Amino acid sequence: MVTKQCFFCSQNLKTLDYKEVDLLKRFVSGQAKIIDPRHTGTCAKHQRMIASAVKRSRFMALLPFVKR
Repeated sequence: MVTKQCFFCSQNLKTLDYKEVDLLKRFVSGQAKIIDPRHTGTCAKHQRMIASAVKRSRFMALLPFVKR
């Protein structure tokens, strides 16, 4: 089985901000759902950070809840 390297671990990124919409869009599907970590290759620690950042940016209306 080929494992993907976590994007955040490989780039040495310590924090993830909810205002970085371009970065968060990489981890959100076309239907505005958070993509599974098995598909993106992120580790559990950074997947939790992604989930909370996406939820915060949705609440602040930077990302949509649903796409039509």
